[in-house]
Amino acid sequence: MEIAEFQRIIRDCYWERDAARGTAASLAWLVEEVGELSRAMRTGERDALLEEFSDVLAWLASLACICGIELEEAARRHARGCPKCGASPCRCP
Repeated sequence: MEIAEFQRIIRDCYWERDAARGTAASLAWLVEEVGELSRAMRTGERDALLEEFSDVLAWLASLACICGIELEEAARRHARGCPKCGASPCRCP
């Protein structure tokens, strides 16, 4: 699945509710999901990790939609390596 396709699916599924919630509340949900991912990382259970990575991606995509950002465009910053030093692998200090 392409990034743009995933973002479109998330937009189609959650746009109305997430847009009404707004950026601040949606960001809070994303942060909460990152916390849940952190807990799953401590257990190392694959099913829990898969679920939490999925939730983080979905909330990130939804928040990007609310902010008018296409994640595919954002990802292009890293297409040629580190956006700061330009190297791959990164050579930043």
